[in-house]
Amino acid sequence: MAAVKVSFNNRLRFLLALALLAGAVVALRLMDIQLLRHSHYLHLAERNRTQVLYQTAPRGRIFTADGRAVASNAPAFNLYYLSAGPQDEPYLRRLAEDYAPRLGLTVSQVRDKVQTGIRSGKAVALAENLSPKQVAALKELQLYYPGVYLIEDNKRVYPFGSFASHLLGYLGSIEGQEWKNRDLSLDYRLNAKIGKNGLEKKFEKELKGRDGGVYLEVDYRGRVKRVIEDRKWRPGADVYLTLDFDVQRAAEEGLKNSLTGRGAAVALDPRTGAVLALATAPAFEPGMFVPYSDEPEVKSKKISEYNLAVQGIYPPASTFKVITAIAAIEKGGFDPEKTVYCPGFYDAGSRVFKCWSTHGADNFFKGMADSCDVYFYTLAAQTGPAAIEKVQRMFQFGKPTGIDLPGEKAGNLYGPTKRARRRSYWFIGDTLNLSIGQGELLVTPIKMAQYAAAIASQGKVWRPYYLDKVVYHQTGKVLREGQPELLGTVDIKPSTWKLIFKALKQTVDEGTARRVKIKGLDVYGKTGTAQNPHGDDHGWFMAFAARPGEEPSLAVAVFVEFGKGGSSAAGPIARHMIEAYYFPEKTKHE
Repeated sequence: MAAVKVSFNNRLRFLLALALLAGAVVALRLMDIQLLRHSHYLHLAERNRTQVLYQTAPRGRIFTADGRAVASNAPAFNLYYLSAGPQDEPYLRRLAEDYAPRLGLTVSQVRDKVQTGIRSGKAVALAENLSPKQVAALKELQLYYPGVYLIEDNKRVYPFGSFASHLLGYLGSIEGQEWKNRDLSLDYRLNAKIGKNGLEKKFEKELKGRDGGVYLEVDYRGRVKRVIEDRKWRPGADVYLTLDFDVQRAAEEGLKNSLTGRGAAVALDPRTGAVLALATAPAFEPGMFVPYSDEPEVKSKKISEYNLAVQGIYPPASTFKVITAIAAIEKGGFDPEKTVYCPGFYDAGSRVFKCWSTHGADNFFKGMADSCDVYFYTLAAQTGPAAIEKVQRMFQFGKPTGIDLPGEKAGNLYGPTKRARRRSYWFIGDTLNLSIGQGELLVTPIKMAQYAAAIASQGKVWRPYYLDKVVYHQTGKVLREGQPELLGTVDIKPSTWKLIFKALKQTVDEGTARRVKIKGLDVYGKTGTAQNPHGDDHGWFMAFAARPGEEPSLAVAVFVEFGKGGSSAAGPIARHMIEAYYFPEKTKHE
């Protein structure tokens, strides 16, 4: 009997110990849930009843000087599957079969996306950048498929197609290294679009904005019960440029329709250095990188990011004759009425240098108007290369213009100083080549525009700038402003400028630059045909203009690659740009 009692007591103690142990486990678990990992389990609970659908903030717009939005935004829609929705096989099969053809996807692609959402427990995008046209049919399907949700978003649009594409740049998906180096103060997501080139990249921080999102409470079937919070996006800041829309468009149309469709055109305000046009051809369509999902897929998105306007280097050819003339006039003893006979060639003793034509007897004004090589060969031989190099340096040849764009080339200054430093010889042939802008002398189209503007302003060398201001439009706060910056001056006598202006005016009125003679304007210009050992010669046209009695307010440089001649290839483009600036209403109705 005693043995039975002892056995019963042992069982009782065992059960009591078991109960205490179970109670301890429950207590520890409750402590874990309520205290130690409270935030973790709270997050899981919230995730089970909450889904977040992110909305991309509208990027800041980019405007030209006359208020045209050349980069803007348009409504787009994203279609999400909420991971808390129904997950039974028949439902998922029907969902994929119904949505796939409307999204331009296969059934398996839709199924894969849905399964990704189920595994992650998060809302997953079935399609992005849906057009308003696609949305009509998809809204009806929402009635039959709880757990699928449409949300309005934004996409980047470029209303004028390829307008200023090399300046504006384009967007693309954020990639590995960009993700690692991203600005943590900006709320990027893994599928975010980011500026890849041009101003879209340069002003990414200002243009980006702050994304929003819709926080939804859903039931166990994925049906939306209510909107917990609609967190509004904050648009990016707007960028205002100094570009003149009409002049830029004239430049681009002219280059596109030129002999080769390749080249660059730049226009500056010679009073400040403000960029009025900066065009490179061929251009590209930046919108092809952010299409609606129902737009035709571009087979190849390979584009040339090479901005010829600031990166292409070529001999300036006869446009350089202005510098040769300035050097001769400033040296002293120059008589503009003295004639030089051009038989079509210049005998340098060891070599004969040809002229592009036979001009007969030319004085300075006729020699500039006819672009007579023999006249300038003679002038250079009398003046000497050191004087020509000195003036070239005043115009800052061989240096970048300083425009705030990546990859600008400096070109190459050509003169006896470099040869002396290398302990190399300078020959008479070098002087003759220098006098007409050939040989080792190299410039970019933006440098040529800066050069034209410096002549127009009688010696002010401005740093070209394209930014007027960056403004946060909701408050009007100006975040950044562009300012004119004088880099230097061409210090020569007023009488020298007077002779140069007269010669360039005659070149337009009677000479090789007649294509830019425009009624009601004082136009000054110079043509150039750059020799090219690899094919057809390149065409240059440099000009500036003013209303009668006013100072010049426009300077242009046009370059047509393989254009054969400056007058025929580049001249019409320069004329169209000048007319677009001074007579915009006329050019709009042509």
